[in-house]
Amino acid sequence: MSVFAQLVERLADLLQPLFHASAAAAAIILFTMLVRLLVHPLSRASARGQNARKQLQPKIAELRRKHSRNPERLQQAVLELHTKEKVSPLAGCLPGLFQLPAFFLLYHLFSSTTIGGEANALLGHDLLGAPLGDRWSDALAGDGVLGGAGLVYVALFLFVAGVAAFNYRRTKRMMADSGGAVALGGGGEQMPGLGAVTKAMPFMSFLTLVTVAVVPLAAALYVVTSTTWSAVERAALYR
Repeated sequence: MSVFAQLVERLADLLQPLFHASAAAAAIILFTMLVRLLVHPLSRASARGQNARKQLQPKIAELRRKHSRNPERLQQAVLELHTKEKVSPLAGCLPGLFQLPAFFLLYHLFSSTTIGGEANALLGHDLLGAPLGDRWSDALAGDGVLGGAGLVYVALFLFVAGVAAFNYRRTKRMMADSGGAVALGGGGEQMPGLGAVTKAMPFMSFLTLVTVAVVPLAAALYVVTSTTWSAVERAALYR
C-alpha cells in the first residue's frame, strides 16, 4: 500500500500548481480515470458481447418453443447455446470486477492512520475544506449539513443523484427495447436464476448514494468518478 500512497502523492505534487490544497482530490479523480481507461477494452468487449447476445435471440426463441414444458431443459439448452457461440452472459461483469482492487486500495489508504510505520500524510489533504479521510458522519458532527464539509457532500449527493437518474432512465429503456430480458452489463437473454437481479438493475445506480455516504471522501471520489465514466461510456457504446 505504501507504493500506492507514493503514486497518489506523486500525482498530487504534479497537480498542485493547478489545484493547490485540493491537489490530492484531483489526483484521485485522475487516478480513477486512468484505471477506467485501462479497463475500457473490457467494456468494449462487453458491448460486443451484448450485440452477440442480441443476435442469439431468434435461436433462444426457438429453444423456448421447443422446451416450453421443460424449464430445466430450456435453461441447459440456453447455456449450451452460449457456450457453442462463445458468448459469455457474464462478460459485462468483468469491467466492474477489475476495478474493485483500486477501490479497496483507496478505501484502506484513507482509512489508515499510518503507512509503513509512519503517519499517513495523505489524511492531511482535503477537498474544498472536507478532509479526504473523513466520512459524511464526520461532516455532520462538525459544522453540519450547511458547513464547509457538509456542502461538499451535498454537492456530491446531487451530482450522483443526477447520474443515477440518467442511468435509471437508460436502463429502463434498454429493458423495454429488449422485452425485459437484460443480462448483466448488456442486453439479451438473462441468465437463469437472475430474474430478481434483473428487476433491480434500474435501481442499482442509486446505491452509489449510500456508498458515498459511508466510505472516506477519497473512496467516494473514486466511486463518483467511476460511476460518471460508466454512464458516459455505456451511453456511447450501447447506442
